[in-house]
Amino acid sequence: MSDAPDPSDTHLPQTETPDPVGAFPRLSDEQVDVLLERGRRRRLAKGEVLIRPGDHPSSLYVVLDGYLLTTDTEPADDQRPADEPSMVGVHGRGRFVGDVGLLEGQPSFAFVSAIDAAEVAEIPVEELEAIVTSDPLLGEIILRAYLIRRSLAIGVGAGLRVVGSCFSPQTRELLDFVARNRLPHRLVDLDKDEKAEQLVRRLGATVADFPLVILGGARTVLAATPARLAAELGMRPPAPPTTCDVVVVGAGPAGLASAVYATSDGLSVYLCDSLATGGQAGTSARIENYLGFPAGISGAELADRGVLQVRKFGATLDIPATVMEIVEDDDRFRIVFDDGREVTSEVVVLATGVRYRSLSVLDRFQTSNVFYAATAQEARVCGDAPVAVVGGGNSAGQAALFLARTSSRVYLVVRAAELEAGMSRYLVDQIQNHPRIEVLLSSEVVDADGDGRLERITVRSAHGELRELEVGYVFVFIGAVPATDRLTVGVQRDADGYILTGSDAELAGSHSFGSARFSLETTVPGIFAVGDVRHGSVKRMTSAVGEGASAVRQIHEYLSKGRHNRVGA
Repeated sequence: MSDAPDPSDTHLPQTETPDPVGAFPRLSDEQVDVLLERGRRRRLAKGEVLIRPGDHPSSLYVVLDGYLLTTDTEPADDQRPADEPSMVGVHGRGRFVGDVGLLEGQPSFAFVSAIDAAEVAEIPVEELEAIVTSDPLLGEIILRAYLIRRSLAIGVGAGLRVVGSCFSPQTRELLDFVARNRLPHRLVDLDKDEKAEQLVRRLGATVADFPLVILGGARTVLAATPARLAAELGMRPPAPPTTCDVVVVGAGPAGLASAVYATSDGLSVYLCDSLATGGQAGTSARIENYLGFPAGISGAELADRGVLQVRKFGATLDIPATVMEIVEDDDRFRIVFDDGREVTSEVVVLATGVRYRSLSVLDRFQTSNVFYAATAQEARVCGDAPVAVVGGGNSAGQAALFLARTSSRVYLVVRAAELEAGMSRYLVDQIQNHPRIEVLLSSEVVDADGDGRLERITVRSAHGELRELEVGYVFVFIGAVPATDRLTVGVQRDADGYILTGSDAELAGSHSFGSARFSLETTVPGIFAVGDVRHGSVKRMTSAVGEGASAVRQIHEYLSKGRHNRVGA
């Protein structure tokens, strides 16, 4: 961490940045030759710029000779305080630059230039995608490095600058969007950052312009919303399809699995989500009980890998895109979005998942000190401040362990009398043996207080004892409700709002033909529900992925019989 150097400085040391975590592996000569077969050599003059923040790079660059400089800001960027720390790297032969955004169609968050005269291998992104998905060894080296770099950038707050008030609901909505989509960023808080006023004057911004986002260089999004920012970043398809075989609503593990298996089977798929890919699993710091990952995997990495598979097989991914209504239209479905767009499809898969309930006693701190996910983004905001995690499930346990890496104290507030009541044994063991985690069983949060920001919460035990905890942030994981409250669709649900499928749909008796043929089909023929939003589902990521895959087999059978025959069965 240091101030960004000037690439024209002849005294800049050409000593490579150490790589203790595998973010900058060195490719062998044989691996470089494989890449060169799909690209070309390119000579660079001293100080020549390859990539600027905000650019959409079209190629992977591998150093063949000389050194490249990488930093998360341009040396002449006047929209960033001069003393703000920056990620700086110097990379020689065999190393490559970029991060996972190159594969996901996102803009660069880095400045890349040649220190002296250099030579690079330039491989078009289309060829890189083919390598990542077809060459197991080389592809995994590149992908793993890209994912680690993105994680490091998020951890230090590189990338986007969100300028706004931490007490503004619009700013919080924007921060949630960039965090859940794993975009590196930092908040320039108008209420707390001493340099914010100076930056605002340079930008010439007015009250109506906030929140705003600085993408890099001179690119700024005024009065930013998730949809506007996504469009500026190129995250949404320029011309979404108006018709397809399958529309998948929700891009959590179940939705991603449905999209991957359906597209790999030759179906055209439109996958959309109102917030981000990954769902609740995407906010998990470490998933240790998922088959095939004995060392565990972060939810963010799992989501990014799923997105790359979706792109590989050709599904259309649209985020943020909120579905408001699903209408039966003859033998097809018409999906209506909140911006007025419509897509028609043969089949709909509802994979909207659930969302955690809020605590009313924390209402006045919702926009600044209360979180519903624990990732590197939230950990950076909290720093070493004491925090409280409320909940007794696996998500709460994973959050407590993750936050204990950086927080001086983590209080785990659990309503149940024992952790084992709702948490996997492997998490229980780790929590009970962690020196910075204190577990409060049979307890609930009954009050919160602070002067302008959260400073303490009050916890009451089952015996009526009150205890004040000095904490700056609270993470809430207290049960869930199905995320369908804004969606109008004529499927039957249980008393809690979960969607009925299979035998439960048959008992509802609203099928036009009297029963549901498929276990994941709802009370409307051709609409399937998978994952946590489905009544009776096992609220585990592995189960959600399995249901997403199983739904595709049922969809094929449904389509093979034709909707008219299906209704008359």
